[in-house]
Amino acid sequence: MFSFPFSDQGFLAPRCVWVNGPVIVGAGPSGLAVAAGLKEQGVPCVLLERADCIASLWQKHTYDRLKLHLPKQFCQLPNFPFPQHYPEYPNKKQFIDYLESYASHFNINPQFNECVESAKYDEACRLWRVKTVSTSGSTRSSEVEYICQWLVVATGENAERVMPEIEGLQNFGGEVIHACDYKSGENFQGKNVLVVGCGNSGMEVSLDLCNHDAKPSMVVRSSVHVLPRKIFGKSSFELAMCMLKWLPVWLVDKILLFLTWIILGNIEKYGLKRPSLGPLELKNTQGKTPVLDIGALEKIRSREIKVVPGIRRFSCGMVELVNGEKLEIDSVVLATGYRSNVPCWLREAEFFAKNGFPKAPFPNGWKGNGGLYAAGFTRKGLSGASADATRISQDIAEVWKEDLKQKKQKVPTHRRCISTF
Repeated sequence: MFSFPFSDQGFLAPRCVWVNGPVIVGAGPSGLAVAAGLKEQGVPCVLLERADCIASLWQKHTYDRLKLHLPKQFCQLPNFPFPQHYPEYPNKKQFIDYLESYASHFNINPQFNECVESAKYDEACRLWRVKTVSTSGSTRSSEVEYICQWLVVATGENAERVMPEIEGLQNFGGEVIHACDYKSGENFQGKNVLVVGCGNSGMEVSLDLCNHDAKPSMVVRSSVHVLPRKIFGKSSFELAMCMLKWLPVWLVDKILLFLTWIILGNIEKYGLKRPSLGPLELKNTQGKTPVLDIGALEKIRSREIKVVPGIRRFSCGMVELVNGEKLEIDSVVLATGYRSNVPCWLREAEFFAKNGFPKAPFPNGWKGNGGLYAAGFTRKGLSGASADATRISQDIAEVWKEDLKQKKQKVPTHRRCISTF
């Protein structure tokens, strides 16, 4: 990696840094897995992270009771299994410790507090220009432009919280937080809390509130698949993966829903309407993850978690629902999900769609043109991210090693281009 500082009348302009390898944006599980794969094949890289730690979503924006929703064998990163003494479903601290050990094992050293403001492919030089700004201080500083042949986008599906616009919310007057800022129900004891959203986060937050003697009401605006985490002692996900080896998706969905009905019964009478598409087909086509029940359904049956329909409007200390019912509430937790932030900084219109996901469906969404790659956008969790990382690191390594073999004596065209900055 070579740095080209420029100054103008005593002021330091943005540094220009040549990277002899790829730039990876995002030091979550996807970015770490790509960096590890490159390290194993001797390819240098720069890993940029806007936060001050790896896996910042897990470390700073998840609730305390969180555990992996899938068995650990489906969540491990390439070439580094979970410790044998870990439980089947590692908790938040255990998973963070695993990622820290992963980074240490592969000697991965991200450049923290560097926020990518823009990334653009330079057609003239056939290189990527990645501009960053330091996020370690209260003011803008240390602007850097990285020049590289390959760009790996690993910021993931959950880079930014989704904050819905709901009429009257600004006039509510009580506490309003997103689920990414929720840690535990300890501070909500005895309070009436409205949880907006019924995905895995909404269900778990509602359950946690119950366990801390709060009174949650959970907004269920649309249909949702709720599956038992285990079916006859076997992980529902593992069972589905086994059946998919022999059966089509639609049939596996029917079997899963039949077994779910046997175990959980009819949940529609509690206000939880099932979608018309099966859970796997819905996940594959729309990216909507089924809820794996870990206790919330029991609280719904006992009415400790109240299921309510959509919201019409908020007012001071109150919410009016679409059925006309009004509830007095003290706090609101928005379990309204996350989104990709790629369109905010990547200046590229062919590979990524407006929603920040690759246009090509899995398994073809990992590679674009001009040395652009995407890791962790498969909507298939950590196993999908690992598959992306393996393909990307192998693909880049092949080209990098071939370039290395040639050992050209002349200065490459891109170096001549850089010298004109």
